[in-house]
Amino acid sequence: MIEVACVGCGSIHGIHCRHLSTIPDVKVAGHCDIDEDRAKTAAKRFGGEAFTDYQVMFDKVKPQAVYVCLPPYAHNGVEESAASRGIHLFVEKPIGLDRAVTKRVAAAVRQADILCSVAYCFRYSDTVALARQILKGKPISLVSGFWNGVMPRTWWWRKMDKSGGQLVEQTTHLFDLIRYLCGEVAEIYATSSTGCMTKTEGFDIHDSCVATLRLKNGATGVVASSCVSNHPGRVSLEIVTPDATLTLQDGRLLVSEAGKVTHYSPGLDMYEEETKVFLDAVRTGKRNRIRSTYGDAYKTFALTMAACESIRSGLPVKP
Repeated sequence: MIEVACVGCGSIHGIHCRHLSTIPDVKVAGHCDIDEDRAKTAAKRFGGEAFTDYQVMFDKVKPQAVYVCLPPYAHNGVEESAASRGIHLFVEKPIGLDRAVTKRVAAAVRQADILCSVAYCFRYSDTVALARQILKGKPISLVSGFWNGVMPRTWWWRKMDKSGGQLVEQTTHLFDLIRYLCGEVAEIYATSSTGCMTKTEGFDIHDSCVATLRLKNGATGVVASSCVSNHPGRVSLEIVTPDATLTLQDGRLLVSEAGKVTHYSPGLDMYEEETKVFLDAVRTGKRNRIRSTYGDAYKTFALTMAACESIRSGLPVKP
């Protein structure tokens, strides 16, 4: 039996626990949140005990794995505390807001030699896996990402010092997919707009951002995101090669070639898949199926931090 504990009992915690609760040899033994009522509600729904102190939970429950479901600003010692006890980690993206903190966590994970999977869930989509297979060995000319959506209601998401803004907290998925499918980024230049959300209480992040990217393989990229829409909008990534144009949108993959367009629909739940892969690694000790380690996720984090730095300075930045 694999005993799992969770730190942070927000909405993403519920998604992970729903999948965890369907796996026969997994027990969710503890839920920790600074809001005691929220932790108790989670324990009542999914089983296990409620805690307000994660270290007390670690010592009492002694889990084999911990799901860290915290906002970006709240990653202050949880991962290091788990690593020091030899507890494997599943960490929600983004991994933080501070380079020094994330580097410290990376060092702790390496030193403890524990498993650590970061929840860049799009990597676990079967349509993304197919796109990666199709693109293998092909030269890429252009990649363009677009995230247009409704602003989340969560209070901390609207605060720059809590979330890092949409680019860091949400559009990070597109930056990660670009790295995963198209290659590493050599340089990024970003700009932003404000002023459309002045009537929204507690809002101090950018309304919209646009980033241009120069990839190390010579490809060019652009990522645009906005949170001012009053309708769901769309999330998409388009990759242009001499042979085909691949478009990922709403989980689907469209492959446009000379004379034909082929549609592929997703056949699995990416959240469920990332949990299955992580727990299989915990069972076997084999890490090869984990698609986003902490070290790899740090590269996506550094890319989004570079974009923010570029917005502040008005200059291109190397991640």
